[in-house]
Amino acid sequence: MNRRRPTLLAALALTAAAALTMSACGSDDDSSGDNDKIAGADTGSDPSASPSPSPSSTGAADRPKVELPADLELTFEGAETGDPVKDAVLADSAERMRAVDAAIAGTDPESKALGFYNTGKALEAAVSWVGQFEQANATVTGEVRYFDRKVTLKDKASAVLTFCADESKGFSKDKKTGKVAKTPVTKNSYVLYNTRLDKNADGVWQTSQIISTRGAAQCQP
Repeated sequence: MNRRRPTLLAALALTAAAALTMSACGSDDDSSGDNDKIAGADTGSDPSASPSPSPSSTGAADRPKVELPADLELTFEGAETGDPVKDAVLADSAERMRAVDAAIAGTDPESKALGFYNTGKALEAAVSWVGQFEQANATVTGEVRYFDRKVTLKDKASAVLTFCADESKGFSKDKKTGKVAKTPVTKNSYVLYNTRLDKNADGVWQTSQIISTRGAAQCQP
C-alpha cells in the first residue's frame, strides 16, 4: 500500500534546502538566510503594517485537536494577561506552533491544523519548513519553551505578537534510526519571533506573517 502524503503538503509546492541544518526543534525559520529569517515570510515589511480583514461576526470555529508525540514537550509561558482578546491571540499562536510540530512529527498526518492556524506567507513558511524535515526523513524531539510573549492589538481583527523560544533542549531525530542529533547550547539556541495574526471570519487568530531571528540578544538567558 502506498503511503498517503499529507493533503496540505501535497497540495502546495514544497521547496527544501539541499542540506537541512536543524540545531533545534520546532522553529520554522530559514537557517540559510540572513539573520535566520523564516523562508517565505515578508521580511521586508513590518508585520503590523498589512491591511486587516473584517472583524468576525460569527462564533468560534471548531478547532482541530493538536496532538504531539510523547517525546516532545512544548511549554508556553504567560498564557493569561487578563485581557480576553490578548489571551485568545496567545492561545491560537501557541496552537500554531504546536500544529507545525504535529505536522513534522506525523501526529497530524493530513496537516489540518497547519492550514487552520496559518494563512498567507506564514502558511508558506510553515509548509516549507515541514517539507524540509520530510525530505530529510527527520522529526523533532525534546523540549521547547516559549516565553516573554507580548501582544499588541492593532485593531479588532489584527495583532502583533513577539516571543522568545528556548530550543536548547529541542533536537531533530532520524525517523528511521531514532538517533537524536543533539547539539551544544549556544546563543543560537534562543530565537526571537515577530509575528502578525489576523482574526478570520470564524474567529480564529491565524498567523499571517512570521519572522524569526536566531541568537537574538533579548532572548538570551
